[in-house]
Amino acid sequence: MNYDVLMSRIYTFGDRIKSLNGEVYEIIKKQPASDKQIKDIEEQLHVCLPGSFKRVLLEFSARFRFRWFLPDEIALPEKFRGIFSGDMHWDLSKLVELEQDRLEWIRVVFPDPHDPYDAVWHDKLSFYDVGNGDFLAFDLSQGEDPPIVYLSHDGCTSHGCILANNFIDLLDRWSQLGFVGGEDWQWMPFTSDAKSGILPNSTQGIEFRKFLNLKQQN
Repeated sequence: MNYDVLMSRIYTFGDRIKSLNGEVYEIIKKQPASDKQIKDIEEQLHVCLPGSFKRVLLEFSARFRFRWFLPDEIALPEKFRGIFSGDMHWDLSKLVELEQDRLEWIRVVFPDPHDPYDAVWHDKLSFYDVGNGDFLAFDLSQGEDPPIVYLSHDGCTSHGCILANNFIDLLDRWSQLGFVGGEDWQWMPFTSDAKSGILPNSTQGIEFRKFLNLKQQN
């Protein structure tokens, strides 16, 4: 992962949002994690963190956030009407708390691993709180560097949808669209099916960047 490219995409997108009179919150980028910090969290979680996620934590930042809002008066095309904001965040120190939240959803609402809907909540590791009861999570049943899936608490068709093949792939794909979302209706226009992942260079992705007058970035 080229982190200079990642930050260039973020600042370019943020500058464009500001030029539209939107709001861009302070970009938070803390120091990378240490091996000990990661080991301590892994011991509390009783799982090894996914490979590419651990790499980003060690090489880039243990805590990161990029958040923006478009102005109310901007008239988005109908297909993008739900995209009023963007938000990418992770925090190594909050992983245990997020996992406790996911496990509580399982205990109270989704306890049956044999039920197809409930089962999607199991064997995961949440790292992103959408803010509406949903989560982005690693699918731990899929190996040491697993895909990222969406966990929906209210029966949405997005439940179990794959956003990316692993964490670094998520950063690469999603950053090209300014990290729109993370509510499912904001990033789903840029997928073709439940397994496609976010497609930044799809027709929809190209149209979205064109509307914002943003060129495709490498």
